[in-house]
Amino acid sequence: MQHGPDDFLLSSYRYDLPEAQIAQHPPAQRGASRLLVLNRRTGHVRHSAFPKLADHLPPRALLVANSSRVVAARLSGSRSTGGRVECMLLTPLPLMLENARDTGNGSFQAEVECLFRNAKKIREGETLVFGPLRVAVLERGVYGRRRTLLEWQGSLGRHFAHEGHIPLPPYIRRADAPEDAERYQTVYAREEGSIAAPTAGLHFTRDLLHALTERHFAWVEICLHVGYGTFSPVRCKDIRNHHMHREYFVISPENAHAVAQAKSDGRPVIAVGTTAARALEACVAACGTPAAFKGWTDIFLYPGAEFRVTDGLITNFHLPESSLLMLVSAFAGRKNILSAYMEAVQHAYRFFSYGDAMLIV
Repeated sequence: MQHGPDDFLLSSYRYDLPEAQIAQHPPAQRGASRLLVLNRRTGHVRHSAFPKLADHLPPRALLVANSSRVVAARLSGSRSTGGRVECMLLTPLPLMLENARDTGNGSFQAEVECLFRNAKKIREGETLVFGPLRVAVLERGVYGRRRTLLEWQGSLGRHFAHEGHIPLPPYIRRADAPEDAERYQTVYAREEGSIAAPTAGLHFTRDLLHALTERHFAWVEICLHVGYGTFSPVRCKDIRNHHMHREYFVISPENAHAVAQAKSDGRPVIAVGTTAARALEACVAACGTPAAFKGWTDIFLYPGAEFRVTDGLITNFHLPESSLLMLVSAFAGRKNILSAYMEAVQHAYRFFSYGDAMLIV
C-alpha cells in the first residue's frame, strides 16, 4: 500500500462528523446494521446490510474473531474524606486472578492499574472503598492512571458483576442501561477481561453465524482483552512518535494452526475487528508465522505497516485521530478510508461502537 508524508501527520486523520450520527444506542435488533463494502485496491464503495455479509466475502474465507468478554469494570465508591470517586480497572481480570496473593482468611491482593476520574484529587497512599473492594493508591501515572493494590474477599468476578458498570465509551453520552449488559457483548464472548467491546463483532447473530457455516466459511476465535487505548487519543503531531498501549492476547495452538493452514491453502483470512487484526499481526511479528501465543503486544499499525496475515477486515467506523483509524488506513489507504467515511456520512451511517459496519476486501 502506497503512503506519503501526510500519512504520518495527526492532522491528516480528521474528518467532519455530525454529532447526530454518533450512535448512542444499539440498533433495535442485533445485526440490523448497515454495511459499507470497500475495495481497498480501487477505493470503490458499495452499500449493503450486515445480514448480507456472506454475499460480499471472498470464497472459502476464514473469519477470525475476538472472543473476549467485557467486564463491568467501571466502579463508583468513596474516599476516606467521604467524597465520591469513580475509577475503571484497566488490568484484565484473568491477570488479576493469576497474579493474586492469598493473604489468609479468604482475602486476596493484586497490583492493578486503574484510571480515575478527576485524578488530581487522588493521592498516593490513599485507600478507596468500592463496596467489598478496597483500592490503595501506590503510584501516580499520566492521564489519570494509577498503580494500585486491589484487596477483596470471595469471588472477584462476582464483585464486578454486582458493583461495576459496563464501561461505555465517553462519546456515548448516557449512563449504562440494563440493555448494555447484553448488547455491549458479542454473542460469542467468553473470556472476561476487556474494558471495551470488540465492536465489529456486535453485529453478528447466531443465525448469521449458522448461515456463514452453511456457505462454507470457516470461523475461529482468538482472545485479545481490549484496553483503554481504544479510547485514548493519539497526541503526537507526528504519529510515528506515538507510544501504543499494551493489550494482552492469547491464540491457542489449534486456532493458530487453522490460520496457518488457511494461509498455506491460499484461503483469505478475514479479521473480525481491529483487535483480531492486531493480535494476528502481532503474533506473526513475534513468531514469524501464525503460532500459539500468550502475552502482551504494543504493536502500532499505521500507514507503511505490512499486513502479513490479514486479507480482509470487518470493522466499525472509528474516531478521528484515533489509532484505530490509523490501523484501517494502513490496511486500505488513508485516502480510500477518508473518502469512504465521507460517503458514509453523506448516506447517514451510524458511527462508532453501536454504529454500522464496514467490510474491507
